[in-house]
Amino acid sequence: MAVREARQIIRPYGDRRDDGVIQLSFTLPVPCTERAKEAALQLCQQMGLKDVKVHGMEKAADSYTLFIVYARTEATVDYAAIKIPEVVVHKMGFDELNAFIEKSVGRRVVVFGACTGTDTHTVGIDAILNMKGFAGDYGLERYPWFEAFNLGSQVPNEDLIARAMAKNADAILVSQVVTQRDVHKDNSRAFIDAAKKAGIHGKTLLLLGGPRVDHKLACELGFDAGFGPGTKPSGVANFIVHALLQRQGKEKLGQLFEGAHA
Repeated sequence: MAVREARQIIRPYGDRRDDGVIQLSFTLPVPCTERAKEAALQLCQQMGLKDVKVHGMEKAADSYTLFIVYARTEATVDYAAIKIPEVVVHKMGFDELNAFIEKSVGRRVVVFGACTGTDTHTVGIDAILNMKGFAGDYGLERYPWFEAFNLGSQVPNEDLIARAMAKNADAILVSQVVTQRDVHKDNSRAFIDAAKKAGIHGKTLLLLGGPRVDHKLACELGFDAGFGPGTKPSGVANFIVHALLQRQGKEKLGQLFEGAHA
């Protein structure tokens, strides 16, 4: 007889466990007035939220108001039933990973990165590739056994792919910061189309990063992995090395490693 998995029902936590308290923010296209505050309250009540309190509101622009709201929800989720793909890597440190690359790969790992399409922001790709890195975590340019190329922002997909192919790149990192109207998804799909046309899809590691990116979304769009907010360069570096070794048949395909990527 099949064993039924135990359920793990969870609710949001505010002042005490399972009280269902949440905080949310949103903008309404109306001037910052008491009437606007009442509109925000009624909107939340229509969402089914309880004990709604409009904690703060401020003018966002002409005829626009930003609201911060506290409320309570009765909604729950069975955490044990959630099954999604995750990026899990062994988080070797800077020196350990460099020594590992020298021994296991035997050459420098070539990585290209850029913010593609219409996106002008480089904060994400800079955090991963630039020598200084992010939050005390060195960027890939600082790794002696990585050869990293940061092409900046508004890079056409075809240019990024052509330059990566010219150097036989092992991985390409695509950063998408702007997300209005899901433009990050459109830009990402366009990149994948260009990668398929160039014949590198399924050969070169293709990674996607950004504030509204996670591993599940990246895989759905056609990438090999996705990295969201808070990602550190060492996490990306570790993933690339192990994924490369798996493709070379030096590590078991699909093998997971210690330390879940956030």
